[in-house]
Amino acid sequence: MDKCVLALGFFDGVHLGHGALLRRTRELADALRLPAAALTFDTHPAELVSGQRVALLNTPQERETLMRELYGIDEVLTLHFDRETMAQPWDSFVRDTVCGRFGAVHVVCGEDFRFGAGGRGTPALLQEECARFGVGCDCIAQVCMDGAAVSSTRIRALLENGETAAAVRLLGHPHLLTGTVTTGKKIGRTLGIPTANLVLPDGVLVPKFGVYAANAVFDGQTRRAVVNIGTRPTVNGKNVTVEPWILDFDGDLYGHRLRLELLDFIRPERKFSSLDALKAEILRNAEQVRNM
Repeated sequence: MDKCVLALGFFDGVHLGHGALLRRTRELADALRLPAAALTFDTHPAELVSGQRVALLNTPQERETLMRELYGIDEVLTLHFDRETMAQPWDSFVRDTVCGRFGAVHVVCGEDFRFGAGGRGTPALLQEECARFGVGCDCIAQVCMDGAAVSSTRIRALLENGETAAAVRLLGHPHLLTGTVTTGKKIGRTLGIPTANLVLPDGVLVPKFGVYAANAVFDGQTRRAVVNIGTRPTVNGKNVTVEPWILDFDGDLYGHRLRLELLDFIRPERKFSSLDALKAEILRNAEQVRNM
């Protein structure tokens, strides 16, 4: 890019804390009549830095969609995080990457932002180095809710515990799961409950197994859905699948891109004594979703 106002961070989940940073980026970009951009990474830095595998809240594509839709970010710049990136000195990151490669004339970061080899770069050093190049720098305070900072780590824990509504409050939007509809065993169709089948992308967090209230977004439509996430123990399933039953919809979605917006957790997944018992419970869950 020639010139931009640039937000710096990983932005996993694009939660309310990120939102404060991205809103400031949009405001500055409007004032300077420049594009608002955000710089993120394709993989979580912790995976290389500490060898710790981090289940992500979003795919890079979902992250970009949320930043564009919710905060008006014009360009989402994704940097490949490899050993060369990990070893880059903090001042080189500012000079060569932020100012040089991406043309930032003003940058925005969070107060916990760390960058460069060994995580030695801090917001204070970022401000000093930016000033050397005549680049502005805003540092945004953490957003707190219910007495604690809003963070991706906190949201992951809530989703893993089935506390979806609480996670949605911290995100400021429904939790997204997206994928292409694939062919399943069609057991739901024989019960009069035709479900779509999604396979979660590799590396994305699997929420607590169970049934969820959700919106299903596809082909310009938004409809309510009952979503099962898990292994389908009643039919002796083994692989983790995401199966939405889109309410009041009759159509073929095979091969279509489907976006699920998880709103609330209804119940844990469990094994039923028969398919009839399973059907009765799903119908009851559908009424719960309709009445929300």
